[in-house]
Amino acid sequence: MQKQIKSALISVFYKDNLENIVKKLGEQGVTIYSTGGTQKFIEDLGVKCVAVEDLTAYPSILGGRVKTLHPKVFGGILARRDNPQDLEQLKEYQIPEIDLVIVDLYPFEETVKSTTVEQTIIEKIDIGGVSLIRAAGKNYKDVVIVASKDQYADLEKVLTDNNGATTIEDRRNFAAKAFEVCAHYDVAISQYFLNNEPGVNFQLSIPEGQVNRYGENPHQRGVFYGNLNEIFNKLHGKELSFNNLVDVDAACQLIQEFEATTFAVIKHTNVCGIASRDTLKEAWDAALAGDKESAFGGVLVTNKVIDKTTAESISEIFFEILIAPGFDADALTVLQAKKNRILLEQKQPVKSKYMFKNVLNGVLLQDSDNGNYKEWNEVGARPATPAEKSDLEFANIVCKHLKSNAIALVKDQQLIGKGCGQTSRIDALRHAIEKAGQFSFDLKGAAMASDAFFPFNDCVSIAHEHGITAVIQPGGSMRDNDSIEFCKEHNMVMVMTGMRHFRH
Repeated sequence: MQKQIKSALISVFYKDNLENIVKKLGEQGVTIYSTGGTQKFIEDLGVKCVAVEDLTAYPSILGGRVKTLHPKVFGGILARRDNPQDLEQLKEYQIPEIDLVIVDLYPFEETVKSTTVEQTIIEKIDIGGVSLIRAAGKNYKDVVIVASKDQYADLEKVLTDNNGATTIEDRRNFAAKAFEVCAHYDVAISQYFLNNEPGVNFQLSIPEGQVNRYGENPHQRGVFYGNLNEIFNKLHGKELSFNNLVDVDAACQLIQEFEATTFAVIKHTNVCGIASRDTLKEAWDAALAGDKESAFGGVLVTNKVIDKTTAESISEIFFEILIAPGFDADALTVLQAKKNRILLEQKQPVKSKYMFKNVLNGVLLQDSDNGNYKEWNEVGARPATPAEKSDLEFANIVCKHLKSNAIALVKDQQLIGKGCGQTSRIDALRHAIEKAGQFSFDLKGAAMASDAFFPFNDCVSIAHEHGITAVIQPGGSMRDNDSIEFCKEHNMVMVMTGMRHFRH
């Protein structure tokens, strides 16, 4: 059923793009009620406006905290047009029907980002706006509610196409979006009072949902909620898919652990090649050499600006995405030669205080896995040499970013073998050794990292057989001493970190 908009209440913080709506309402003979700055904005456009104070016979009080909270406002919004008793009471108390409410909320989140002064923040907790939105949304059968500047264009289209008449579907859609606005706002306020710590209820609200082509597989729907523009400038290529976003996150989480010039290749969230070198071209060459097969169609990431020489070398292989803090102009020219390549300029680190996933009929939440080791406890036959220590630290970081069970083999700041996602640690090691052999790496003098403890000494025994001289692991097994004694007997370095890095 279509309903004609005959009256409207407009009270907004953001007035951008509101001009055409106000003028159109004026042209259509709609009675407009307003307050304060919005009233002045409307009148400056030459459109007649009734002050809410004139309707309620009460001024704005308490420094503006109370303006619209009055029965003559809420009665006009909440009255059911098909209820004779409601209509009789409107007549009795001289309350006009209100068919359209345009209201937004004080910029609470923006204020939290711009100041730590609590009183300033508290004053940006909207009361009247939320109440108006909920009232109009509740009575969507009779009232249109526009709760955000992001909906101005939708309203303008309705006013233009239907000459101010709305369908029940229009009103319900506006109401759905309005309640989303309220829900997000309430979560933001709650998180502020909780100091962004987990509360009794799981709360998360992220605006700006972006529909993906599909989810992990074509038969699954996929949506990304977040603002990629805060993190990246997308310089070239097609839209990021669901799987792309998962890999991009893994790549960014990994690369921000390194300060030296480093290049990495990610495939299905696992590192398949990574190296640190003096120059970016050398780092790229070494990262690619780690697993040339898996690099095909991968996500590439570096912590340095891409130069032309490196770009030319990278362009010799097929890749999906390249992430870097910057690109030289001539490098961009080279990389943009193929239209589907996605080039992302990363503007800031990816910071996540918590990690969560849905399981069973609920959600698991945990702190992000920050830090790499609690201690550096050398318990083997001898202290690590400077080169061994450097490789052990490198291997430990890489292993942290592999799916469990995980083993990383590193030599001269280059990943030369890895095993990940295995059902046993010894299988992960065998896979890592096999990978190293596949690309003709010499394991003599290499370092090995494990994401969790060794339950037996079989892993260090196999590592020794292949020439690996240094091992890093968290420790914590009842049989740690077996592995320690083996290392002591065979002149191997063993470092225990006290920090496990399971990644399921």
